[in-house]
Amino acid sequence: DGSYKGKALIPGKREHMLRFEQEAWSMGFRDVAGIDEAGRGPLAGPVVAAAVVFEKGFVERESERVLKGLTDSKKLKQSVRESFYDILNDSPHVYIGVSAVNASEIDSLNILQATRAAMIRALENLGKPVGMALIDGRPMRSFPGHCRAVVRGDSLSLSIASASVIAKVTRDRLMSGLDQTYPEYGFRQNKGYGTAAHIKALNKHGPCPEHRRSFAPVRAACRLKESIAAACSTDSGM
Repeated sequence: DGSYKGKALIPGKREHMLRFEQEAWSMGFRDVAGIDEAGRGPLAGPVVAAAVVFEKGFVERESERVLKGLTDSKKLKQSVRESFYDILNDSPHVYIGVSAVNASEIDSLNILQATRAAMIRALENLGKPVGMALIDGRPMRSFPGHCRAVVRGDSLSLSIASASVIAKVTRDRLMSGLDQTYPEYGFRQNKGYGTAAHIKALNKHGPCPEHRRSFAPVRAACRLKESIAAACSTDSGM
């Protein structure tokens, strides 16, 4: 189809945070999107993807000023992450697209395909055409358009790092909202990850609609709940 599908880049040492964007610009791609996700591993909640495009002049000017220190969201304190989230959303020179794929769709597609779907939808939700997409991680099969995978991209590309922050903060806020509906699972604290307390609550209460039933610990909790229900039914019939 003529699309540029670059191989995954695995840089040895830390490079300038605009290196990959500059390479894309030099190839004639004007608008470069960084794409990342949050929530592939949890037992509950959505997987969230974000796409971020900077206006070239703005990001070149601000990369060492207001955006200095922006990196992989997991390496940032919550307060710093939230501050960068606000800066990105408040700037007229930054374009953001976000998408969340819920637990039932994850179960239907599998987590890899659900993540791919979330990334494509986030790109579509930017509301503007993109020349090149820089995607965190390994190459993703059949991704539309011109794209390049960047291993550890959230620590090496400012656009991907920004997408990492948007995806992480968005998902954390969604999980805090779900905590109000299902307080027994501690979603505000564990964000859906399989902590010991979460597994204990899952086995005690069984899964809620936000749990991913295709994930092994949730399947085990479903079987446990069915076994207890069957035992109770047998006892009541005696």
